[in-house]
Amino acid sequence: MLNYITWTADPEMFGIGSISVRWYGLMFAIGFLVGYEMVCRIFKREGYPESWVGSLLIYTIVATVVGARLGHVFFYDWAYYKDHLGEILKVWHGGLASHGGTIGIIIAVYFYSRRVTRKPMLWTFDRLVVPVGLVAAMIRFGNLMNSEIFGGPTSLPWGMKFVRSMEWWTLYCPDRIVEHGAACHPTQLYEAFCYLLLFGVCLWLYWRRNEGEREGMIFGVFLLGIFVPRFVIEFVKNVQEPWELALRASCGMDMGQLLSIPFIVAGAWLVVRALHRPRVPVAYPNRYADESKQRR
Repeated sequence: MLNYITWTADPEMFGIGSISVRWYGLMFAIGFLVGYEMVCRIFKREGYPESWVGSLLIYTIVATVVGARLGHVFFYDWAYYKDHLGEILKVWHGGLASHGGTIGIIIAVYFYSRRVTRKPMLWTFDRLVVPVGLVAAMIRFGNLMNSEIFGGPTSLPWGMKFVRSMEWWTLYCPDRIVEHGAACHPTQLYEAFCYLLLFGVCLWLYWRRNEGEREGMIFGVFLLGIFVPRFVIEFVKNVQEPWELALRASCGMDMGQLLSIPFIVAGAWLVVRALHRPRVPVAYPNRYADESKQRR
């Protein structure tokens, strides 16, 4: 009986001529569409304008893509991109960093809060992040379908041999015989399951506990739920760039872990802060605000 899984999934769902539809793109789109619907319900529940959701979606999508791309460029591979600036725009070639996406969203929410809602940033974050755990999980399932971002060797029965990955062949099966290659940690699934759990917790906090009445509580829990698992799972994950091996040797951590620490600290601080402040009651009219009256 084999104690590993041979992962052979095709990253492409189907192709039409030179156009291909990939599982990663589908997962990304589903996550954003479901997230959009959930934020719509949140804003409707609290009686805010429906147009606020559309604006937030645009800010978030642009910030996620731009931030994640620039995060990869500057945090992981600036040595290459500084001499190939035109490659920065070629997002379809791969190379996105979740920490950069997070920073991009923080910047976007700053401008969104000033220009659209005129409410504190934490008010926006406490509502925006409720579905983000689901979005993050869908993206990790997309990474699984791409046979990317996996971990090091394992003897666990759910270890996978990523036979569609050149990285796997190079690192773990140099003799080109699948049976001799090492099974690896499916770290995409580890992260996806953690993020699905976080999604459930954020749903419970907002809909059942009304923790939107504690400024920063849901956002703080979200930061902890995203970056603590990320920090731990990095110990069994392959580094994104070779130079991180030297970083691991010197301080025991890779770039992903170092970048996670500030977010973990911020999350803990926000939770403690929220618990020491009184609730601010929120009305729940369960209908969108009449924007025509607001304009008057």
